[in-house]
Amino acid sequence: MSQIISITAIASISSLGNSSETIWKNYLSDNPCFSTQFLDHQNTAVAALDEDSKTEVEVLRQSDIKYKSLDKSVLFAMVASRKAMEKAGWTKGAEFGINIGSSRGATDLFEKHFQEYLETGKAQTLASPTTTLGNISSWVAHDLQSEGPEISHSITCSTALHAVLNGVAWLRAGMSDKFLVGGSEAPLTDFTIGQMRALKIYSKSEEQYPNRAFDLDKKQNTMILGEGAGVCCLEIGKKENAIAFIEGIGYATEILEHNISISAEATCFQKSMKMALERIDISEVDAIVMHAPGTIKGDLTEYKAIEKVFGESLPLLTTNKWKIGHTFGASGILSMEMAILMMQHNQFIGVPFAEAQKQTKSIKKVLVNAVGFGGNAVSVLLSL
Repeated sequence: MSQIISITAIASISSLGNSSETIWKNYLSDNPCFSTQFLDHQNTAVAALDEDSKTEVEVLRQSDIKYKSLDKSVLFAMVASRKAMEKAGWTKGAEFGINIGSSRGATDLFEKHFQEYLETGKAQTLASPTTTLGNISSWVAHDLQSEGPEISHSITCSTALHAVLNGVAWLRAGMSDKFLVGGSEAPLTDFTIGQMRALKIYSKSEEQYPNRAFDLDKKQNTMILGEGAGVCCLEIGKKENAIAFIEGIGYATEILEHNISISAEATCFQKSMKMALERIDISEVDAIVMHAPGTIKGDLTEYKAIEKVFGESLPLLTTNKWKIGHTFGASGILSMEMAILMMQHNQFIGVPFAEAQKQTKSIKKVLVNAVGFGGNAVSVLLSL
């Protein structure tokens, strides 16, 4: 990359918690953060916000009459953005861009408004503005009183990492000095769960680890949905308060074999990883946080792509979806957070039911992958 990009803060809200200390403590545990909710007419394993985070979201909702009509996906993003801005030392009213996306957007609110329309034949006045994808960044900008561009988008499950790409592009183009980027998702609704079951990818397991992400020998799909949001503060140049740096970015799409599938060796991932790594020797990569959603084909094709790129000298491999489920558009930024925490603590967090991998050197460079329906792969190389 022509100019270094500093990450001066990262913050999130998920089933792991909402502070770096709590999140890291939960990563050190071998227990998944799943609970049970009655969704799609049956008890369903999900990764819902922890109780402290739920309280924080509700306090925000009640703090302003305008916030009471907002979807949880918007409120999640606002909570995470407040935390990130405070960590980075950015002030309200400052000039910075915002790009926070979502795969599904205001799913819960949309379902409720549509159900009310079916029952009464009338739509509420605020049904439209509160269910648009642009809702997220615009409300975050309102809450932070920021000056600068506001962008929202959906690129399915790679949405958050595409927001990172956008932020980097704006910074490198000299169109902004600071960008707040990330993703938010609140998919724990009847219809969303129903869609995943229709695809036959939702977990039916009741064992200790019902999401078998990175279990390459599993015989059934085991994806579980989670909710949450994550954002990071990007700044141009090498900043003294940087917690990590973006050293490389890569992206690719591929011709689809099926509406929801990628090729047997994930050609898109091979291309995105090679692009992100083009300025370094691949032996410098210490770990990869995989997308690995817990599906048979999804996990295996990504692993094959990694083998194609790295050969026999594989770095440490991990994923967090066995613990926090798949948060769709927010998943990439939560993976980035995991990568940064591993680098900061110099400790690899593996998958407890996978073959043990031994850390033999310091973790200084981590590659983060994400891909979504449509074969939209993104890889981001982080370093200390």
